[in-house]
Amino acid sequence: MKKALIIGCGAVASVAIHKCCQNSEVFGKICIASRTKSKCDAIAEKLAPTTKTEISTACVNADNVEELIKLIEEQKPDIVMNLALPYQDLAIMDACLATKTNYMDTANYEPEDTAKFEYKWQWAYDQKFRDAGITALLGSGFDPGVTGVFSAYAQKHQFDEINQIDILDCNGGDHGYPFATNFNPEINLREVSANGSYWTDGHWVETKPMEWRAQYNFDQVGEKDMYLLHHEEIESLAKNIPGIKRIRFFMTFGQSYLTHMKCLEDVGMLRTDPIMVDGKEIVPIQVLKELLPDPASLGPRTVGKTNIGCIFNGIKDGKKKSIYIYNVCDHQECYKEVESQAVSYTTGVPAMIGSMMVVTGLWKKPGVFNLEEMDPDPYMEALNKFGLPWKVVENPVSVDCYKTADPSVHMD
Repeated sequence: MKKALIIGCGAVASVAIHKCCQNSEVFGKICIASRTKSKCDAIAEKLAPTTKTEISTACVNADNVEELIKLIEEQKPDIVMNLALPYQDLAIMDACLATKTNYMDTANYEPEDTAKFEYKWQWAYDQKFRDAGITALLGSGFDPGVTGVFSAYAQKHQFDEINQIDILDCNGGDHGYPFATNFNPEINLREVSANGSYWTDGHWVETKPMEWRAQYNFDQVGEKDMYLLHHEEIESLAKNIPGIKRIRFFMTFGQSYLTHMKCLEDVGMLRTDPIMVDGKEIVPIQVLKELLPDPASLGPRTVGKTNIGCIFNGIKDGKKKSIYIYNVCDHQECYKEVESQAVSYTTGVPAMIGSMMVVTGLWKKPGVFNLEEMDPDPYMEALNKFGLPWKVVENPVSVDCYKTADPSVHMD
């Protein structure tokens, strides 16, 4: 049996903790660590009677490398599951290097003061992790994460060459609030309000926020508006999928969400730089985070389903081929199982699975890796086993993308 040190105790971490406890044959011990130890204690107390997994808790400041090193040396885990903030990725990776401990996260590193979504900072650790003989698994959520595994699976089993990937992230859930975010508002709102981009013919094309949109009829959800965004897996897939010519990422949003977000942006509430108020320094987006509903509180009131997947176009046996691999997840079913809504569930489950792949040796090799670089088959099997069953559809409807301001202008 293996031991995981789980850093973070938010909505996604809660799902991953539940799933580790359901998988006690692999995770015989876990330690939950956060700046607020009382949160860790509460979930440990709730789950302890339901699982064979031994649960301990600890307090740690994930910005402090020395604190992290001390905790890792005390706990001696087989892997550190980083479910804290993306700003803390590099500190946790440094601590893993110092202690020669395997590492997993669900989102790429971001500088705290800039909305910049790139893998370069973490990819730069590759040789150090190779030299240390340990594995760093980057982005083991759903997107990024499962989308990379879907791509590797399609490449291995369905295509001789993949030319185009469209990643579609649809949340058909309704939480009943005028405005809320389904995960950390600091991360969510920075991501959505930033410029978009897509990869085509070997280079990036940058777009304005919400410049391109499309409608798509999602299985078990229905027709939804979706918008082209930048997302980190575009960068890794462009690097790791041979023959790729275009990769785009789309996410659905309702008009109420967009109207509220635009208003908040216009009055400066999405700013990430500090301002002075009555002689005190505050960061507007951090104030907004405190005012909005806690994403972890949305579970009991969220109804509907998510549908997340990839449309692949390419060549098989000399002929053009198109498939759609996706998962549908029900918010209320997720809440019944782990007391979280589906957006957290679809990230927390893959976090546990990715960590399991590493500690059981299925994906154990020295270096820094994105998920599409690994054998997809055991991960795809685990998705079915642990609550995220997937479906393959031949010849799906393609995405017709057009300019939001001028629907007569379509993307080639």
